[in-house]
Amino acid sequence: MTDDILRTVTEIAAAETGLPESVLLPDADLRGMAGVDSVRVLRMIARIERTYDIELEDEDVFGTATLAEVATVVDKTLRAAA
Repeated sequence: MTDDILRTVTEIAAAETGLPESVLLPDADLRGMAGVDSVRVLRMIARIERTYDIELEDEDVFGTATLAEVATVVDKTLRAAA
């Protein structure tokens, strides 16, 4: 996983959740954060897919809890598409 992917995923998460990037640590559990609900997470995933022009598998997305895990799934999907 590249730092660039994690940085982009974090920026998107901040924009979609309204939380500052400073609290969106790579290993923080998104599902446990105040103000983060399933709709915000789905909007975040949709924006990530548009940003990278990829389609993430539902089982991969729903199996993630942290930004680092999301970034890993994005990286894996990008590598598979290459």
